[in-house]
Amino acid sequence: MIPRPAPTRPAYLRLVRASAWYDLVVTAGFATPWTYALVHDVLDRAGDRFGWGTLPALDPTQTMYANLMGSLVLVWSALRLLRPVAVHGLFDGFARVLFAAWEAYALAHGATRVLWLFLGVEVAFGVLQLAPWWSRRSGPAAGRGDGPVFNAVGR
Repeated sequence: MIPRPAPTRPAYLRLVRASAWYDLVVTAGFATPWTYALVHDVLDRAGDRFGWGTLPALDPTQTMYANLMGSLVLVWSALRLLRPVAVHGLFDGFARVLFAAWEAYALAHGATRVLWLFLGVEVAFGVLQLAPWWSRRSGPAAGRGDGPVFNAVGR
């Protein structure tokens, strides 16, 4: 499989924007210590109510990491909303693979099953954003590292 040129269809750029809106809505509450305390409480209560497991008690270190993640994702979301270009979908797809991997790791090690809700969305957006970049065709550029993706991201 070799990478294809950047997807240019308007539908792909709408997907990039949709994933940005999802991230903006879901992670805004993680961006400050005050809003994270509220989100933590809601997720903890939901996990307890549905038998999915509770979250660990809030502490300053956990809050700081949640705020760092929330702040970074808000900035990344704003970029994709204001400048939805295909390469942002590629990088967001890879980021979602990483997020999904760490969520799966946490689930495998006893984290609250509330994470399954987030994992499902990460996998779905990751697949949808990465799939258009790959093809099963072969050609002279295969294996040389100079295929269309490298050119599309401005190597």
